[in-house]
Amino acid sequence: MPKFETRRRVPHSAQQMYDLVADVERYPQFLPLCETLKVRSRAPRAEGGEVLVAAMEVGYGAIRERFTSRVILDPAALKIQSTYVDGPFSRMDNRWTFSDVAGAPGNCDVVFYIDYEFKSTILKILMGSMFDVAFRRFTDAFEKRAKVVYRKP
Repeated sequence: MPKFETRRRVPHSAQQMYDLVADVERYPQFLPLCETLKVRSRAPRAEGGEVLVAAMEVGYGAIRERFTSRVILDPAALKIQSTYVDGPFSRMDNRWTFSDVAGAPGNCDVVFYIDYEFKSTILKILMGSMFDVAFRRFTDAFEKRAKVVYRKP
C-alpha cells in the first residue's frame, strides 16, 4: 500500500498556493509525468467551492496510463481532495492542505498526501517506483511554478 506525505514551508501565501494547485488545467505545463489533463465536468458545492471530474494521462517513456479523479476544491478551508474514479488503480486518495504561518507573513505550510495502489501487479512493478520518484518531485514542481507565477526569487 504505497503512501507518500510531505510538508513544505514556502514563501507564498496559503491562498496563492491553493490557487496554484486548484488550477488543474495547467498541470501538463509543469507537473512531472502529466501528459494531458482534461476537466470533464464542474459543479458548484452547496458549501462553497466546486467538484471537478478530471482525466489525467501520465506517461514515462513508452508507458502511458489514463485515470479519472473526482476533485473537491474547498477554498474556504484551503483544502483540495482528490479521489479515484476510474483507471489503473484499485484505490487512490490525494489531499492538499495549505495554512499560513503565524508570525511569518507571506509564508505557508503545504501538505501533500497520497495513498494509492495499482490494480495490476505488473503495473505495480513497472510504474510503482516511477510514481514514488514523481511524487517526491511534485512539491518541487509546484514550488518552482509558484516562483514563476508569483515572481518571487
